[in-house]
Amino acid sequence: MGRKVRVEEDATIDMTPMLDIVFIMLIFFIVTTVFVKEAGVEVNKPNGDLAVMPKNANIFIAVTEDGKVWIDKREVEVDLVRSNLERLMAEQPSDVIIIQADEEAEHGLVVEVMDQIKMAGIDRISIATAGS
Repeated sequence: MGRKVRVEEDATIDMTPMLDIVFIMLIFFIVTTVFVKEAGVEVNKPNGDLAVMPKNANIFIAVTEDGKVWIDKREVEVDLVRSNLERLMAEQPSDVIIIQADEEAEHGLVVEVMDQIKMAGIDRISIATAGS
């Protein structure tokens, strides 16, 4: 009696294409992520009741109470704010610049920083408060 014996094969699912897609998506999200350029120093911001944080702000400039200006975790001179901003804007364009001025910072220094931002071609400037 000639019986035919059927051999059952193990059914497996090839995971390689799915893993390839997951890694490609991971690389895509890493490359397209917005990196925020923090000022690099803590300041005591004044209080503000109606403060709103702009969604697309990613460059912060800090002005301390002792008259120092910080951009991208580095202390810079007021006259060099424009050139530093132009470099940062070339790396990652931004519509809004956030100034984190200490509540004891000199008003004139904050205005000088604002002038440097305007000379760099940025028209939207926000002042950070403790509520934002």
